Amino acid sequence: MEKSTAGIIGRQKKPGEKKKYGRGVIKENMQIYALMLPTLVLIFIFCYIPMYGLVIAFQDYVPGAPFLGEGVKWVGLRWFDKFISGHYFSRLIKNTLILSGLNLLFGFTAPIFFALLLDQIKHTRFKKFIQTASYMPYFISTVVVAGMVISFIDTDGLVTNLLMLLGFDRKNYHVEPSAFPWIYTITNVWKNFGFGSILYCSIISSIDPGLYEAAKLDGANRWQQVWHVTIPGLQAVIAINLITTVGAILAANSELILLLYTPATYDVADVIGTYTYRLGILEGQYSYTTAAGLFTAVIGFAFTYAANKISNKLTGFGLW
Repeated sequence: MEKSTAGIIGRQKKPGEKKKYGRGVIKENMQIYALMLPTLVLIFIFCYIPMYGLVIAFQDYVPGAPFLGEGVKWVGLRWFDKFISGHYFSRLIKNTLILSGLNLLFGFTAPIFFALLLDQIKHTRFKKFIQTASYMPYFISTVVVAGMVISFIDTDGLVTNLLMLLGFDRKNYHVEPSAFPWIYTITNVWKNFGFGSILYCSIISSIDPGLYEAAKLDGANRWQQVWHVTIPGLQAVIAINLITTVGAILAANSELILLLYTPATYDVADVIGTYTYRLGILEGQYSYTTAAGLFTAVIGFAFTYAANKISNKLTGFGLW
C-alpha cells in the first residue's frame, strides 16, 4: 500500500524520520510533476501571459499603441467608475445573477440527480444507452443547438405547437422577454447535464460495495442507501464543484446567450459578457470592457474565496 500510494499522497513517515521539504518532495514526486508540466505550461501561456494586457483597464488605450512606455495615457480607475455608475450596470448585474442563479439551481443539481438515478438502473445495456444518449448533446456545436432551439420556439415551431395543445397561446417565444430565462436555462441544462454527470458516475462506481452490504444488513432500503452511502461518497466532489460554480456566477454562458437573444429580449438577456462583447469587439472600447472584465474577475474570486471558506467549515472539503 505504501509503495502504490507514494507517488500520490507521499510516503508514510517512519518514526524518527524528518519531514522532507523542497527538493526532497520534488524528487520523491517527480513523475507526478512531469505529468502536470504540459498542463501547467498551457495554463501559463494562455491564462497568465495574457494578464499583461489588463494594464489597459487603467489607460485610455488606442489599438496599436504599446501597453507601456512613452505616450501611454494613464487614467486610473476612470473606466471602473464609468462601468459601475453606468446606466446599464444594475440591469447587467440583475440579469447575470438571475440567469446564473437558475443555472446554479438546475444546471448544477441536474447532473447529480441524473447520476444517482442512473446508478439505480440494473439493466446494463439500457444503462449504457441512456448514458450515451445523455452525453451526445454536449458534443453538438452551440451554434447548432441555438439554431435548433430558435426553430423549435418560433411561431410554427415544434415546442410552440405542443404548448398550444396544452392551452397556451401561439406566439414567437424567441422574442418573448418573460420566456427567455427559461429557454436559456433549459437549453443549457439539456446540453451539459449528461457530460457533467460523468464525474459523479465515476465516483459512485468507486464507492466500496461493502458499505451498501452493511446498509442492507441494517435494514436500509434503496433510497436510504443512496442518502446514507452514495451522497456522502459524493460530498467532496459536490463541494468542490459548487465552489467553482459559485465563483463563476458572474460569468454566465455568454456564447449561448449571444446566439439566443434578440434586441426584444435585451432587458432580461443582456449580461456582463454580452455587453462587453458588443462594446469591446464590435465598438472597439477596449479599455472600458477590459475594466468591466477585471471587475467581474475580482468579484468572482471573492465569491470563490467565500464559498471555499464556507465549504471548509460545513463539509471539511475545499479547494485549499
